[in-house]
Amino acid sequence: MTGFLIKRIAATIPVLLIVAVLVFLMLRLTPGDPAAIIAGDAASAENIQQIREQLGLEKPLPVQFGIWFSQLLQGELGESYYFKMQVTELIAQRLEPTFALAFVTIVLAVGVSVPLGVLAAWRHGGWLDRALMGFSVLGFSLPVFVLGYLLIWLVSIKLEWLPVQGYSRLADGIVPFLRHIILPALALAVIYIALIARVTRAAVAEVLTEDYVRTARAKGLPEMRVLIRHALANAAVPIVTVIGIGIALLIGGVVVTESVFGIPGLGRLTVDAVLARDFPTIQGVILFFSFVYVLINLLVDLSYLVFDPRIRY
Repeated sequence: MTGFLIKRIAATIPVLLIVAVLVFLMLRLTPGDPAAIIAGDAASAENIQQIREQLGLEKPLPVQFGIWFSQLLQGELGESYYFKMQVTELIAQRLEPTFALAFVTIVLAVGVSVPLGVLAAWRHGGWLDRALMGFSVLGFSLPVFVLGYLLIWLVSIKLEWLPVQGYSRLADGIVPFLRHIILPALALAVIYIALIARVTRAAVAEVLTEDYVRTARAKGLPEMRVLIRHALANAAVPIVTVIGIGIALLIGGVVVTESVFGIPGLGRLTVDAVLARDFPTIQGVILFFSFVYVLINLLVDLSYLVFDPRIRY
C-alpha cells in the first residue's frame, strides 16, 4: 500500500513535466503576440518591441523555458503578463468559486444519479428505467452552455427566482451563496447525472442477477437492505470510477459554465488568459488542473481498497 502510494506520487512528476513542456511549446508556437495585445491597437512597433524585450519574449525558447522552469522548482509560476501579479496569487484568488461550483455539482449529481440508477436497475424494463435511459441520451446530447442559457432564460429572467449571473462567497452568507451557485451547478450537473445514473443502473442490474443476491432475498431480508447492502455495495467500484472520471471532466465544464454565468473562478481566468495570450497564467492554470486530475485518479484508486478489500496493489 505504502509502496503503491509512493510510486503513484513519483509518477506524477514526469507527467506534470511533460504537460509543462507541451503547454510551453504550444503556446509559443501558435500565432499571436502577447506584447501586441498588451500594448493595444494604437501602439507603435517600437512600443511593442519594448514590451517584448521586457517580457523576455525575444530570448530563445530554451532560455525562456529554463527561466520559467527554474521558477517552478522554487514554487513560483511566474508573473502574469496581463494581470500584473504572481500567478500563484491569481490562482489562490480564484480557487473558491471553482471549488464551490465543482463541489456543489458533484454532490448534486451523485445525490440524484445513484438513487435513480439503483431504482432503475431494481425496476429493470419499467417506466422509470426507460425514462432514465431517455434522460441519459438527452443529458449527453445537450451542451452545457445551451442548458445554461435555457436555465437563465427560464429561472432567472422569466420566473425571476435566482440571479442571472455572478457569485457570492460563502463568507457572505449561505443563502446568497446558494442563490448564485445552484443554477450553474444544475446546468453542469445534468450531464454527470446522466453518466453516473446510467453506469449505476448497469452495475447494479448486473449484481442483482448474482446468486448471493438471490440468497439474501430467500432469507427474507428487506428489499432496501438487499439493494443497498448487497447490490450497491458490490457495484461500488465501477460507480466510484465513473464519479472520479466525472470530477476530472469537470475541468472542461467549469471553463464553459463560469463564462456563461459570470463566475470569477479558474475557468473564467483561463478564458481571459487565453484571450490575452498570457503565457505564465495559462501554464500555471493548466499545471494546477493537471495536478488535480492526477490527485483525483490517485484517490479513486485508493478508494477501491475500501469498497473491495480483495483488491491489492
